[in-house]
Amino acid sequence: MFPLLSKESNVFIAEDLTKDIEHFINNFPHDKVFLLSDETAFEMCYPKIKDVVGLSPERTVIIPSGDNNKGIETLAKVWHLLSHGGADRKSLLITLGGGMPCDLGGFAASTFKRGIQFINIPTTLLAQVDASIGGKTGINFEGFKNEVGVFNQATAVLIETSFLDTLDQENIISGFAEMIKHAFIYSNERWEQLKAFDIINPDYAELKDLVADSIRIKDYFVQNDPLENHIRKALNFGHTFGHAFESLAMHENRPMLHGYAVAFGMICELYLSHIRLGFPMPLVMEIANQLEAVFGHFDFTKEHFDELYQLMTHDKKNESNQINFTLLEEIGKIQINCQASKEEVFDALHFYCNIK
Repeated sequence: MFPLLSKESNVFIAEDLTKDIEHFINNFPHDKVFLLSDETAFEMCYPKIKDVVGLSPERTVIIPSGDNNKGIETLAKVWHLLSHGGADRKSLLITLGGGMPCDLGGFAASTFKRGIQFINIPTTLLAQVDASIGGKTGINFEGFKNEVGVFNQATAVLIETSFLDTLDQENIISGFAEMIKHAFIYSNERWEQLKAFDIINPDYAELKDLVADSIRIKDYFVQNDPLENHIRKALNFGHTFGHAFESLAMHENRPMLHGYAVAFGMICELYLSHIRLGFPMPLVMEIANQLEAVFGHFDFTKEHFDELYQLMTHDKKNESNQINFTLLEEIGKIQINCQASKEEVFDALHFYCNIK
């Protein structure tokens, strides 16, 4: 096993996943090691780690899959396993799964007995390039995305890219949205590289290299601003609109994968970037059409505009009753803490609804 970025980042590319997990488990009494996974990851990915010495069915909790299960009831189920399984402050929780179990598991570990150590083993593309990295943990609450959570770095994040072979096309595409976001906030060269990659029929060897590059980009922002007081806010590009879309879809019982919501959100925030910062409109249209070709279109009408705006008012980045956006002057040139009027937000929603 070797560090992908730096020892401070705690992100590792696994060389032999079983031995690499055991390397960390051996620092804990084996009866104090617990595993959290969701139903999908447990079925598809657990067989690859089932021979790890120290894991036990009695200390394993399997939670339902899907972001609609990322709530307090599921969290309580994890706390119950830890409490009744004899966990103490010297225990370790391993999370195996995508972004949802990584977020929820990290929060469960961070709050149980005021905090135990945890390791993320992300199994989806989205989790490998984004959700498992950077120390953000949390759950949804009362219909709002990631409403409750804490910053707490994992003891380690083990990246095993062979897990990507277990994903369907929809989940691969969802993770690709976060990679695109990293490109937009980093450099045009990076965007051109991703634009040329065929995510519909991916070359997994090339994708592995792209994943490593994307992790490095996220790590750059995290290491320079661990608690999201300044430059790390760049990573929220596409997320103010995106989380609102995700919440609306959840409320209407038509849940979407997070990456799709971010892709739709990026289109809206590129339009706001045009209004507020002069981002070139021809490029907005070009990117919007390229994203639509991959991610499709989220259907809503002007009757949803007020609800979407109200959902944005609950965004965690907001300050002084102002909705905060990360916008782009150009690809790779970010502006954080940008505000827009309600009319401008509605203009962006109208633009999205009428993309041709």
